[in-house]
Amino acid sequence: MRVNQPAGKYYSTDYLKKLCDLWDFRGSGVTNMHGSTGDIILLGTTTKQLEEAFWTLTHDMGQDLGGSGSNLRTPSDCLGQSRCEYACYDTNALVYFLTNEYQDELH
Repeated sequence: MRVNQPAGKYYSTDYLKKLCDLWDFRGSGVTNMHGSTGDIILLGTTTKQLEEAFWTLTHDMGQDLGGSGSNLRTPSDCLGQSRCEYACYDTNALVYFLTNEYQDELH
């Protein structure tokens, strides 16, 4: 299962704890943090657990889910102005805008 990362890949410890607790309960507990897609990949579960995991992620944790298929891939950005004193523009704002602008093509 692919979980979209937040802009700049900033996570709260509370979010990461909830994600790990969910995957320990509903899946294998094995993750791939920022693999080739830049997303968190939750590896190994049964079909019966998928809908339960989707519900928890979307309704309880407010997480956006979905696959891109042959459409636009999930946007990703560098830390930009939030961590780099030499950044020329707000990369986090750009990715937020692009995600909202092309939401239909992302899913």
